[in-house]
This record gives sequence, C-alpha cells and structure tokens, in this order.
Amino acid sequence: MRTNNPSLFSRLFLDHPASVGESYAEHFGVATRFGMRMLAGGVGAVIHGVLPFAFKTTGSRTIAELHAEMVAKRTAKRDAETQLKTVEYVI
Repeated sequence: MRTNNPSLFSRLFLDHPASVGESYAEHFGVATRFGMRMLAGGVGAVIHGVLPFAFKTTGSRTIAELHAEMVAKRTAKRDAETQLKTVEYVI
C-alpha cells in the first residue's frame, strides 16, 4: 500500500525555498542561474590558470557579484520582515 506523505515532499522540496522567500519554481530559477554563473567563473579561472594573461578577474569578479547579490536579497528580505512587524495601523 502506497501512502502519500506531504510532509516529506514539503520538507524536501518546499521548506528551503520558502525560507528564502521563494516558491519552488523561483528558487529553481535563481539557483540554476547562480550555478551557471559559478560554472562560467570557474571555467574562466581554469583557463586563467593555463593562460595567465586571459580572464584575469573572471573568477574573483564572479564571486564578488554573486555574494553582493545574495547579501542584497537577504537584506531586502530582512527589511521587509522588520517593516511588517513594526507597521502601525491607523483606522
């Protein structure tokens, strides 16, 4: 007999995306885009290792850009949550 365990599905596929304020589809897109950018930066760094004159800043620039994007997103999420907690309602 097969049982449907939505809590397992939720734990595996939905909890983490929700924790960063995204749906599963949004998280898939963001994570995939980040991964592709990391791969491109990594390829540039490998080529730079072989050809030191090429792609001199590709790896470090990619890391810095991705880090800045993640920090900005976390800050925006934190600010939005803080605003929700501190809004006064006037009727």
